[in-house]
Amino acid sequence: MAQPAEIPSSSFTGEWTYDVFLSFRGEDTRHSFTGNLYHALDQKGIHTFIDDEGLRKGDEIRPSLLKAIQESRIAIVVFSKNYASSTYCLDKLVTILEHLKKPGRLVWPIFYDVEASDVRHQRGSYAEALAKQEERYQDDKGKVQKWRVALRDAADLSGWNFKPGSQTEYKFIKSIVSVVSKKLNHTPLHVADNPVGLESRVLQVKSIMGIGTNERLKMIGICGIGGIGKTTIARAVHNLLADQFDGVCFLAGIREKTIEKQGLVQLQETLLSEILGEKDIKIGCVNKGIPLIKRRLQRKKVLLVLDGVDNPKQLKAIAGGYDWFGFGSQIIITSRDKHLLSAHGVREFYEVEELRKKNALELFSWNAFKSNKVGTDYAKISSCVLSYAGGLPLALQVIGSNLYNRSINEWKSALDKYERIPNKEIHEILKVSYDGLEEDEKNIFLDIACFFNKYKLSYVKSMLHARGFYPEHGIRVLVDKSLMSIDRNDCLRMHDLIQDMGREIVRQESTSEPGKRSRLWFDGGCFSCVAK
Repeated sequence: MAQPAEIPSSSFTGEWTYDVFLSFRGEDTRHSFTGNLYHALDQKGIHTFIDDEGLRKGDEIRPSLLKAIQESRIAIVVFSKNYASSTYCLDKLVTILEHLKKPGRLVWPIFYDVEASDVRHQRGSYAEALAKQEERYQDDKGKVQKWRVALRDAADLSGWNFKPGSQTEYKFIKSIVSVVSKKLNHTPLHVADNPVGLESRVLQVKSIMGIGTNERLKMIGICGIGGIGKTTIARAVHNLLADQFDGVCFLAGIREKTIEKQGLVQLQETLLSEILGEKDIKIGCVNKGIPLIKRRLQRKKVLLVLDGVDNPKQLKAIAGGYDWFGFGSQIIITSRDKHLLSAHGVREFYEVEELRKKNALELFSWNAFKSNKVGTDYAKISSCVLSYAGGLPLALQVIGSNLYNRSINEWKSALDKYERIPNKEIHEILKVSYDGLEEDEKNIFLDIACFFNKYKLSYVKSMLHARGFYPEHGIRVLVDKSLMSIDRNDCLRMHDLIQDMGREIVRQESTSEPGKRSRLWFDGGCFSCVAK
């Protein structure tokens, strides 16, 4: 399968240097239309890079200009009658389309005193200019052909037409600024302080979504254990694709908000308010919200992210069916429970895996050293941290931050402590999955965490049967909730930090008297299994 094309991190982090890159033929509009447009954008606080072809030195696109193009959110290209007579403008157009005609970026043409069809089909002044360019570059016909293709591609994009004298320039510019402002007001979400290894994950989710391949609504599940980065990935995908939809809504922390009284109603109200752009929408009860959402949004192409779903009621209240939203809509749901999403009709999933060693080391380094490199003296002990964290981004960030600016002896002491007593912040986040289990499932989980991690499935089932549990169902639930997996050798596999979380739950049953705990174990193996 072909690998997805690379995208700059700013496309999903929203960290642009410039809001707008303004490109034009200086001699045509520098002191008139384009100059007025630049000042109107600037007055609205829209950070605009204005590239004046008339003020450049030489014909080459200098590195600083290329950097400005790459770091701009939107490019506005003003096509005027003499635009194609400038090789510099044509080269720049090719560069703009190469870098900005990608997800998360926008290119908008303005046809100033020239018809879009003349640019597309290279007629009139464009035909004359390109004929001269072909004479000039007889030995490099591919160069001119590249310009022709770029002009056709740009003319096919949605933009504006302006004919001097046919309308008021001030009002025309005001309408452009309004559209730019509205687009920029789709404030990107903060993704991560250090988005290490995020690009490949975002591209894989985008590939699963299949944007543009069909028009039916799709629901995508992003699943994995707590702290693996599901929400971070969802925020990045939201930022990358938001501009391709009529309405966008990111509902964060659904599990926590649902616990509150009227939590589901408030989520329904937020959904309608953000997508419709209406304030003070009041619903009253969930059963009123369901038909209202369906009626108001079923003709809109929306991007909806439901973050942290852990109960079927949440899905039924907010995204109950494939007929709730318009053609081309995409619903992204993050959850630790894959079966919950499958039962709702979700068929396509991205299961988040632990970070590989290189990315894990870099993420840890940013938190522990405020650099992407590990200090030489700390290389060996950093490997110990990586082994303990097991590629879990949450652990790498929390432990890295806790160890920042500490001595090696302090690092050793902290790691010794983590081996006996897990970090509280990591423990509490991982424990959320355990708290949602039924009593029988909790006991099965604790038995596996204390005694049977990495054992053959058949052996574990026989031991759990002997304990009076129902392992076929219980183990399936634990796998669905991302608390463990079954490897190719038919062995149970539990992430080390998940195992530590389970053992910590047992330790807290009696922190000072081990004999009062429900389970006892040696690290080298089980020596006692005593039920309370």
